[in-house]
Amino acid sequence: MRRRPHYPWNLKMLLSGKPTVGWLMDLCEENYHYLTRLAPDMRNMRGRYLSRLDGATDLYLEVLEQTPYTSLLHLTYYFAHETGQLPDPDATIRIYHDSRQAEVLSLKQHILPLNRGVIHPTLEQKWRISLFLSKWLAYSARQGHCFLPRHAIAGLEQESLLPV
Repeated sequence: MRRRPHYPWNLKMLLSGKPTVGWLMDLCEENYHYLTRLAPDMRNMRGRYLSRLDGATDLYLEVLEQTPYTSLLHLTYYFAHETGQLPDPDATIRIYHDSRQAEVLSLKQHILPLNRGVIHPTLEQKWRISLFLSKWLAYSARQGHCFLPRHAIAGLEQESLLPV
């Protein structure tokens, strides 16, 4: 049975409180479970995938690397911009299958000031970035997004989804 994360759900408390390593680990575990819900066959996936739903923004997933115990994923939306397609939010996530954890390696987004460009993020910065990912993954799962083998992008659409 999966245990519930041990952190307060009051948003003000979430953003202003002092996170602990335990809270961060719980949040990384929750993110892992959301990702396995979005990509049930994640360990066997290769390449690029598109989840398209009526009335929702297309969600893109690229599997950058697979090893026996980890996966490296890139997850984003693309929005039309005068200079082309703009990814936002734009996340690179390392999945640790043996410990059932999902660590955000990079997150670029333009709405909230979560990551101030620090190379070695603090526990609090990791907490905020992981919390953002958790909310985004939960929202995507509630919408019904899912990446299955039939959602693979092939041919000319194989343009890299790497962060810009």
